[in-house]
Amino acid sequence: MENVNFTPKEILQKQFRQKMRGYDPDDVDSFLDNVIKDYDTFVKENQRLQEENERLLAKVDELTKQVQVGGAQRQTSTTSQPVSSATNMDILKRLSNLERHVFGSQLDNDPNESHRL
Repeated sequence: MENVNFTPKEILQKQFRQKMRGYDPDDVDSFLDNVIKDYDTFVKENQRLQEENERLLAKVDELTKQVQVGGAQRQTSTTSQPVSSATNMDILKRLSNLERHVFGSQLDNDPNESHRL
């Protein structure tokens, strides 16, 4: 906004010299009234966008810090605990096989076969 020459108030208060032949002062005033309205609208929109930009930049900073903290926690947790390559499905299959081996035919004869994978 440092390149702006006039504020809406300055435009409103501007006085022009009158000459014998010149523009109709009422036309000039009417036009300047419309310019002031537009200018004021642009100033308000610019302020709103600057505030939104500041809010979004603060949010980006906050999320960046959270990602950095999460990354640091993830690194410490992976180095302190061994990584298991077994997925939940693998574990369930192994458990099912173990149950069949331990309990044998008792599970094979069970009418409710929901325990099988």
